[in-house]
Amino acid sequence: MLKAKTRWLVQPPDESLINTLVEELSITPLVASLLVNRGIRSTHGAREFLQIEKQDFHDPYLLKDMDKAVLRIKTAIENNENILVYGDYDADGVSSTTVLLTTLRNIGAQADFYIPNRFTEGYGPNEAAFRQAHQKGFSLIITVDTGIAAINEAEIAKELGVDLIITDHHEPGPILPDSFAIIHPKQPGCSYPFKELAGVGVAFKLSHALLGEAPSDLLEVAAIGTIADLVTLHGENRLIAKKGIQQLKSTNRIGLKALLKIANVDHKDITEDTIGFAIGPRINAVGRLQSADPAVDLLLSDNEEEAFMIAEEIDLLNKERQKLVNTMTEEAIAEVESKFPIEANPVLIIAKEGWNPGVVGIVASRLVERYYRPTIVLSIDHEKGIAKGSARSINGFDLFENLSTCREILPHFGGHPMAAGMTLQLEHVDILRERLVELAKNQLTDEDFTPITKVDVSCMLEDISVKSIEEMQQLSPFGMNNPKPIVQVENVTLASIRKIGADQNHLKLVFSQKEQQLDSVGFGFGYIHDELSPAATLSAIGELTINEWNNHRKPQIMLQDIKVDEWQLYDYRGTRNIEKLIKTVNSENLIFITFQPSTFETMKSKAGLNSIHLVKTMEDAEKLNVKNKNIALIDIPLSSEHIESLFLQGKPDRIYSVFMQEADHFFATIPTREHFKWYYGFLLKKGTFNLNEQGELLAKHKGWSKETIEFMSQVFFELKFVTIENGVISTNSSSQKRDLGESETYVQKQMKIELEKTLLYTSYMQLKQWFEERFQSANEDAHVNV
Repeated sequence: MLKAKTRWLVQPPDESLINTLVEELSITPLVASLLVNRGIRSTHGAREFLQIEKQDFHDPYLLKDMDKAVLRIKTAIENNENILVYGDYDADGVSSTTVLLTTLRNIGAQADFYIPNRFTEGYGPNEAAFRQAHQKGFSLIITVDTGIAAINEAEIAKELGVDLIITDHHEPGPILPDSFAIIHPKQPGCSYPFKELAGVGVAFKLSHALLGEAPSDLLEVAAIGTIADLVTLHGENRLIAKKGIQQLKSTNRIGLKALLKIANVDHKDITEDTIGFAIGPRINAVGRLQSADPAVDLLLSDNEEEAFMIAEEIDLLNKERQKLVNTMTEEAIAEVESKFPIEANPVLIIAKEGWNPGVVGIVASRLVERYYRPTIVLSIDHEKGIAKGSARSINGFDLFENLSTCREILPHFGGHPMAAGMTLQLEHVDILRERLVELAKNQLTDEDFTPITKVDVSCMLEDISVKSIEEMQQLSPFGMNNPKPIVQVENVTLASIRKIGADQNHLKLVFSQKEQQLDSVGFGFGYIHDELSPAATLSAIGELTINEWNNHRKPQIMLQDIKVDEWQLYDYRGTRNIEKLIKTVNSENLIFITFQPSTFETMKSKAGLNSIHLVKTMEDAEKLNVKNKNIALIDIPLSSEHIESLFLQGKPDRIYSVFMQEADHFFATIPTREHFKWYYGFLLKKGTFNLNEQGELLAKHKGWSKETIEFMSQVFFELKFVTIENGVISTNSSSQKRDLGESETYVQKQMKIELEKTLLYTSYMQLKQWFEERFQSANEDAHVNV
């Protein structure tokens, strides 16, 4: 048995609906299954999803207050008012700022932007910034990707005589700011048909309304914020992402071209991953370490030399951010291990002075990956008496909802069910921890702390081909609520397996099923090599890709997890050096079982062995509970019944068969009935025979071993054909005719020979079948005893 690292949630197939989509859309069953599992249950919906780029954008005026906002902005332009776009310092905020500022300037507005400094001002609108904007002559402020929680700041704007238009997508609180207009698809009374826009999506809709048409030249920027902010990639978000990625492949935006060059990205290879792992992290790095202004400057730049200089600066900041994250993660892990054991902390709240508040969200994500607990990481500022931080969650624990119950100690917080940001007083950190721990204890079960992998579809190897994998790409771009498909292959065997990589940390496998085979690569799965027995029937999950090499294309699965549900047999027969087994296998989880006292004494001296048992009797075997354990059978048992008795309480997960022995009964001379007849006749002629003095000579004369002579002598003694005294054998004239099978020594010898033959000289599959029979027999005996 090999347990999976995560809980696999396999979507049950709706065969009828899948068949309908296959017939009406002419797609493969694999793609049809993926569509159904994404909640697309009609031919019309599936066609729209697959052909999203043919869809139109929704009317922006369906957003509540859009007409008011557009009218106010156009009035400001006519009156030559100064307009300030107030953004946020992450990739979504930078993209939002770029989209709206570009639009405003294109329609003749006198506009500039402002993004607060994460370290000196914190998240969202703030009073000082608004007062400064008023002093500089700005009479209209438009927030992008922020502002829905700015209740106090809206009052300040009113006091200053500055009109405030809020565009945001974060969860609205129970009270909304009293501003000139709010454009937010989730606000009460808003009938906009798609509620899940990113901040840049809302800004894009405002641009759409101002321009009278969707600004196609801004789609590439809108795609960056949409994908980087991890919003659901369905509906209008999918349309923005799909068209934006296509535009990004041939972008003329000087800043993006410079950033792609610095990141060594080939334009033809651009996908959603380019944004998620190359563009997004670099833009985010700027606001995490300093002012985010250079990121906006880069996206607005029309000078190649300037753009390349900014791109280089951003790339260096990203490298600095990576080092910082690694250091802080190590420190955070040390805090957890020393102060907040996960057994007592279903929510982790880790706070430390000096941590960079710009990267605490990434560190929180790292801790969630490691401990699978909702996690808040806070940076402490003793001078101001506050802690700033970010939170990340797991399935089953809604961060926004639970943090909302603590509003009185969280004057500044906002976010989503899975992520949030906050600022609080230092004296409230322990209170927050106590409350959230108590809430988590009431809401989360033990099972909730095991990570979940949602498996889209389970299929046979025959369903996987280059064609079906290519067709799956129609579901891209992949992201939130439209993840890269995770496929399960069940009941496959191993055609081959080997470690690869300089440190042998990775695996190359070939799965087999009927006549089909599938290549697999498992990065970081090298340790699994010694935990998979050759004949194991296993299941694996991963992402399907196409391996292209030497103009040859083959399907392959990039391994994410693997499991074996049946017990496994590992064949270590022939191993004379037990240290090899100890080094190869995790001996801490292994029960070593010996049947001979001499082997037991030898094993006790081996370093690193925690569990060694001597099984001399049936009772010893019955007492040793090996159910669901890993066991190593070191030497030959006295009988097969001793093995059977081990399994009365249940079968183990793994058996490592070693079966070392000193004497080799199977290949020793096995006396036949003719041997016994001759030897008995010899003894009758001699009358007496000194076994100690003459046994060696007789054995040499006959070509037997001395052990054979001694064995036959003992059999005759048990049958009362002879007497033995001080090594001298005398025949018994009054003996009666008896069968050799009446001698216990003869029977034991035959049993040992047969058992040795089975345990040492059968094939792997024959030995596995022999154990299966012992399991069945033990199970029957257990039921009888009950």
